Amino acid sequence: MSHPRRRAVALLLSIALSPLAAASAHAADAYPTKPIRLVVPFPAGGTTDILARAVSAELSKLPGWNVVVDNKPGAGGNIGSDIVAKSAPDGYTLLMGTVGTHGINQSLYGKLPYDPIKDFAPITEVASVPNVLEVNPAFAQQNKINTVNDLIAYARANPGKLNMASSGNGTSIHLAGELFKTQTKTYMVHFPYRGSGPALTDMTGGTMQVMFDNLPSSMALIKAGKLKALAVTSAKPSPALPGVPTVAAAANLPNYEASSWFGLLAPAGTSPEIIHRIQQEVAKSLSTPAVRERMMAQGADPIGNTPDQFAALIRAEHIKWAKVVKDSGAKVD
Repeated sequence: MSHPRRRAVALLLSIALSPLAAASAHAADAYPTKPIRLVVPFPAGGTTDILARAVSAELSKLPGWNVVVDNKPGAGGNIGSDIVAKSAPDGYTLLMGTVGTHGINQSLYGKLPYDPIKDFAPITEVASVPNVLEVNPAFAQQNKINTVNDLIAYARANPGKLNMASSGNGTSIHLAGELFKTQTKTYMVHFPYRGSGPALTDMTGGTMQVMFDNLPSSMALIKAGKLKALAVTSAKPSPALPGVPTVAAAANLPNYEASSWFGLLAPAGTSPEIIHRIQQEVAKSLSTPAVRERMMAQGADPIGNTPDQFAALIRAEHIKWAKVVKDSGAKVD
């Protein structure tokens, strides 16, 4: 095609597409015009729910914004995630995704009802949090378990007698425990729950003895003495739990690290302008001193990165957790 013809075609295309671009920009400027549904794929009380409600409360302070949290638990977060994947890509149904729903489950479950990469448009990572290795305090006192090495010694001497709770198959809480079992050559019986809330009820009640929970959902119980924190699963100690070591340092496991992350996603095909609008507002709220201090006091590190940065994290986490699943032999119980 000659240069003049190419220029003519380009001009015609620009003329044809300009109304669409203008309409898209106008829709983003007008957004939102109705309530936004924020799906949490776990029950109330867990870290996913805590962070979703924090984001919802901040966004709902904006003129015209009304963000409603909708808990849709089940199948390790797969049920709620699938609902969002199949929703209209109009910016009015969002997901608070996790390392489980978008980094682990595809390797663990084999076949998901959604594709964690193709079916979603990443918006922003909201926060990263360490998990905390915790035990029931009455059990710890009875068996003189005060350190991670005490727990390892007990588990080795009593294989299969420890009940390990998790917030569900495929969650970082589950995989943190499986990685620990693999690296310490111990065996604990895994009991998957429908979220951290129900699991923590049985942890404090004594039915369960061990859990690798997301720190924010356990923080109040640890401070109240209803759970005993032995270590955090992150690469560095958490400022929210002064004096509590990392699992890697406490048990001389240099390759042990299992942190969690949480982030907002929309259905694939959602307008980039709307994605940008949401990301900007969330990042703005996460940068305010009051929100940062509140989240960090709970053990969460607020992020607010770009859609591209969040997408890169999701791709990297697929690779990392696929190896952990394979090496640990973890399976859906």
